[in-house]
Amino acid sequence: MMLLRVTTLLLLAGGLWDSATAATGSDGAIDCCLTTSSARIPPNIVKSYEVQTTDGGCKVDATLFTTKRNKKLCAPPASQEKWVRDILKRLNKESSPRVGKGCRKGKNQKQGRRCRNRQ
Repeated sequence: MMLLRVTTLLLLAGGLWDSATAATGSDGAIDCCLTTSSARIPPNIVKSYEVQTTDGGCKVDATLFTTKRNKKLCAPPASQEKWVRDILKRLNKESSPRVGKGCRKGKNQKQGRRCRNRQ
C-alpha cells in the first residue's frame, strides 16, 4: 500500500515538472521585462533589440534593448512610443546589407561572395 502511494506521488510530481519546464522553455526560465520605462534611451548606446510579447509567455509587451555594454533595458512597445520606433528604424537600417566596391550581382554571387545593396 505504501509503495502504491509513493509511486503515485512520484508520477504526479513528474507530470507537474514536465508542465513547468514546458511553460518556461528548455533552459527552465523565461527572461521577461516585468515593467517598462518611458525614459528615453540614447540611440547611440543601443546595439540590438528584441520584441517581447504576451504571446511569448511574458506578462507585458515590451521592446528589450541591449546596449553596447550588454545591459538590458526594457522600453514600451514601438506602437506606444515614437522614440522607440526611431531607434528600431535606425538599428534596422544599420543592419541592412550594403554593397562594397566591385561587387557585381551575377559574377560575385556565383563565386559564393556576398553582394549587398548600397543604400
